[in-house]
Amino acid sequence: MRATMMYEAGDVRVENVPDATLAEPTDALIRITRACICGSDLWPYNELKRGERPRPMGHEAIGVVEAVGKGVRTIRVGQLVVMPFAYSDGSCEFCHEGLHTSCSHGGFFGIGRVGGAQAEALCVPQADGTLYPLPVGEDDRLMPSLLTLSDVMGTGHHAAVRAAAGPGRTVAVIGDGAVGLCGIIAAKRLGAERIILLGRHADRIALARRFGATDVVSERGDDAIARVRELTRGSGAHSILECVGTEQAITSAIAMARPGGAVGRVGVPHYVATPLAQPSFYGNITVSGGPAPVRAYIEELLPDVLAGRIEPGLVFDRTLGIDGVPGGYEAMNRRESIKVMVRP
Repeated sequence: MRATMMYEAGDVRVENVPDATLAEPTDALIRITRACICGSDLWPYNELKRGERPRPMGHEAIGVVEAVGKGVRTIRVGQLVVMPFAYSDGSCEFCHEGLHTSCSHGGFFGIGRVGGAQAEALCVPQADGTLYPLPVGEDDRLMPSLLTLSDVMGTGHHAAVRAAAGPGRTVAVIGDGAVGLCGIIAAKRLGAERIILLGRHADRIALARRFGATDVVSERGDDAIARVRELTRGSGAHSILECVGTEQAITSAIAMARPGGAVGRVGVPHYVATPLAQPSFYGNITVSGGPAPVRAYIEELLPDVLAGRIEPGLVFDRTLGIDGVPGGYEAMNRRESIKVMVRP
């Protein structure tokens, strides 16, 4: 089968690899019908050092179940399923608490024996707790929005939840990538009164306004903080969604929060320690978040996708076949594309 492998920064290849097969009784084998490139994939695209083996890429997918192990009880052959970016058993104490990304028997795709989703097929561990059946056909017009439930829509929602976005609150969203844009959808869905996007790309700003952003701040660093405080009459925002992961982003997020405010961080952190400990302490500012337990959010978000009340699939602005994946990485890295869908 064909699968995407990253050898080192800038070196992405689609290669022939051994066919995916069942390895454990709790596995399912899926034929991938939709996958995509994530903004977080750009970190290794720019930083990965060459190792002994290439890294299988991709952690977001929709597919058709082709086979299941003897221990699988609820997932059936022939079902169309969405696959969250982390696998989980659905039965441990953390899964029961809605924190599937901390599952006692879970993990992430593309690590260890687990393959990546930018491929023609994939073996999914812990199938019953990971996969979520979809009540549509594999060519349904809602495929782009349904695919976002595997990561970016759930991650944007997680940021909004951890930042306590809601009625009467002003939300600032740092990052105009797919997660930040989905964070705008989430904040509006949760009832936020005002939503400020911190971004500077015209196409993304237009989409942000369509999703519900009321204001745009294109400055960065101290200038961005000052502008947000100006827009909020000096008080700062109630809720800040940090969807980037750099030290500048988390510093700005904390600095633009009002006393008693909250930061929901979902950008993979590329800093050693969370900054501004003293100001956040004396301002009673909550800093929370992490890898989004998107499996826990699918049931809540799916009805709004099916009914067309939210359209997170609009973040996809390019669709490629499996052999076009390397070009998709290049396009996203150059900011020529917001998010690339892959149809193996």
